[in-house]
Amino acid sequence: MPKPFRFAVQSFNAGSAAEWTERARRVEDLGYSALHVADHILGPGPALERSHHPVQNLAAVPAMCFAAAATSSLRIGCRVFCIDYRQPVMLIKEALTIDLLSEGRLELGLGAGWLADEYAALGIPMDSPGRRIARLGNAIDAFRAFASGGDIEISNDDVTWREFTGVPAGRDGRLPPLMIGGGAPKILGLAGREADIVSLNFNNRSGQIGPDGVSLSTAEATAQKVGWIKDGAGARFDDLEIEIGAYFTVVTDTPDPVLAQFGGAFGLSPEEMADHPHGLIGSVRQIVDILQERRDRFGISYVTVSDPNLEAFAPVVAALAGK
Repeated sequence: MPKPFRFAVQSFNAGSAAEWTERARRVEDLGYSALHVADHILGPGPALERSHHPVQNLAAVPAMCFAAAATSSLRIGCRVFCIDYRQPVMLIKEALTIDLLSEGRLELGLGAGWLADEYAALGIPMDSPGRRIARLGNAIDAFRAFASGGDIEISNDDVTWREFTGVPAGRDGRLPPLMIGGGAPKILGLAGREADIVSLNFNNRSGQIGPDGVSLSTAEATAQKVGWIKDGAGARFDDLEIEIGAYFTVVTDTPDPVLAQFGGAFGLSPEEMADHPHGLIGSVRQIVDILQERRDRFGISYVTVSDPNLEAFAPVVAALAGK
């Protein structure tokens, strides 16, 4: 039985409290399941230019709190918190506080970090991918202990907590729904073992956004990624929700020129671009059909679009959400 569709909007910027409030309420009113922020810090400058990443002017935690306070049913998430950017004990206390005050509407997104120029600009040492992923796994073990409501005694290579109880505890002593994102074998294996929601992303081995990551996220590569998730998940795979960022979304009745433009930018044919799992280019009817086919092929039932597509993509949400 396929999972019902859910849709989210990811937003990086707002110029005022009124603008952010209006956006969060509009996301909710249009039937999207969640509003996601990201966890990036750099403003304009050479480091951000080299990374090819968009500016994010909102800090994740206060933006999530503000959006939760402005809405009543919308889920709030970060896609995803970088485990290296803050002390783990502060991150889990803040996350569980958001979940408490929003009455259980947090989706806890975690990642191992990837944006090399951001690490360098902030003076944060960037360990090997394997070490960063191990650190994420160790943090998750500690987060579960914190959320349990019991006495904490945990010591691993990255976290040593003892002689206190985590407060606030998680609902029923559990973490909120846990999203882990990535695009390579180790991180997706960890996601399969630990997550409730697995976010399929580019393989960001280059440390920046560019053709390398896009070319490693084609339909064939995505099928391989789902296999890595299955290897990690084992018998629990059917319980997982598979999410993907539709980074190349254009709702249009004339998709051919757009497919050619995007394909040319990334060294892909228009046909390859049309089949790219991170792309949704076509009319509302065509996108509905594409999403249903990809759910059948990859198990993807949770799709995130960027906020410029909020209104244009809403008819797709109306056609598929919950179905």
